[in-house]
Amino acid sequence: MTKTNNFRSVFYLSLTALIWGVAFVFQSMGNNYMGPFTFTATRYLIGGLVLLPVVIIKCHHPRFLADSDEIPIKKVPVKITALAGVLCGVVLGVASMLQQYGVKYTTVGKAGFITTLYIILTPIFGLFLRKKCHFTVWIGAAAAVVGLYLLCITDSFSLSWGDSLVLMCAAFFTVHIMLIDHFAPKTNGVLLSCIQFFVSAVLCWILAFIFEEPSFDKLWEGIIPILYTGVMSSGVAYTCQILGQRNFNPTIAAMIMSLESVISALAAYFAYEMGFLTQDQSLSALQILGCVIMFAAVIFVQLPFDKMKRRN
Repeated sequence: MTKTNNFRSVFYLSLTALIWGVAFVFQSMGNNYMGPFTFTATRYLIGGLVLLPVVIIKCHHPRFLADSDEIPIKKVPVKITALAGVLCGVVLGVASMLQQYGVKYTTVGKAGFITTLYIILTPIFGLFLRKKCHFTVWIGAAAAVVGLYLLCITDSFSLSWGDSLVLMCAAFFTVHIMLIDHFAPKTNGVLLSCIQFFVSAVLCWILAFIFEEPSFDKLWEGIIPILYTGVMSSGVAYTCQILGQRNFNPTIAAMIMSLESVISALAAYFAYEMGFLTQDQSLSALQILGCVIMFAAVIFVQLPFDKMKRRN
């Protein structure tokens, strides 16, 4: 992988973390207007609709927003793309519903910490797929977990029903990262992202009509959090994830994306200061230390130790 492609992947994944971090504020607001299944279904439906025109344009103009090594939509293998879209869509839908539902029954701090456990679950899951990691990745992952703990845990750690749901969510997000790592180089990223959103939306709508009572009035009241999570958090961020993970170490990708917890804490603080959130979101000294450790871990894992060793 060239330096240019590596920088592009880091940029895409960092942008993903930024968008997802801010999305925590809007997800919290969304629970005030509708059920978790309805909210998740709507955001992914919007995400798919946002990307649909891009897919159509790219069919006729392959160079439109094209990545240097992206497979043109007209040349993608149909069976692999369909399989990837269905698998990624189902896993993404389940993970998102578990997260949105679990947040209702646990604190935001615990939910943020447990969700981003995918940074350590990813290399563990990767071992079953015979994916080896440099020792620095394990050190960085361990440091990131410490940082996340200092950042997110503000009371006694115990697994409640909500904690268990979010823990399952972290496992499903790990599977989603591994699926993207496997399928992204084999198909078109935007097309894959679009398909997975529609699959997730269908799955979530089925559950929404079974367990909840969706209504247009509730959707309209929560239009702002829906639009952000649908357009930015879904349509833009997940596409950036797919583009960023192409031919990129999945464990390092997970660590970069886990910065969403740091960004979410900062976004929550500013949202509280501006009056969008009523609960105090100020950061303690330990939480600020956690932010510092998280950033240091991400920088550490990307240092070229092998090249420095060869030079010495």
